[in-house]
Amino acid sequence: MNLITTVVFITLALSTVLTLVSFWLPLITPDQEKVSPYECGFDPLGSARLPFSMRFFMVAILFLLFDLEIALLLPLPWGDQLPNPSATFFWATSLLALLTLGLVYEWLQGGLEWAE
Repeated sequence: MNLITTVVFITLALSTVLTLVSFWLPLITPDQEKVSPYECGFDPLGSARLPFSMRFFMVAILFLLFDLEIALLLPLPWGDQLPNPSATFFWATSLLALLTLGLVYEWLQGGLEWAE
């Protein structure tokens, strides 16, 4: 068997086993004690179900997007050892340009402004 067939077979076997195990395990039924917030043994001071700022959520999503960009560019220094390093740098530059355009778009739309 070649490598692709082996990887597909292992993936299918693992996903089948995990699916069967999820049906085999008992269902967890939430009760009042399980869904209450835990504050290190103290009585809760207030409600843990406060409204969440959508602005903070959007800034967090933008941070994750650009953090992922850095993770994608980390192997770039090893790209010059490939047979065609110019193609690697072309795609890396294309990725940077696309994400920079996305950042400029968010900036112009006011997505980075905290208060309106």
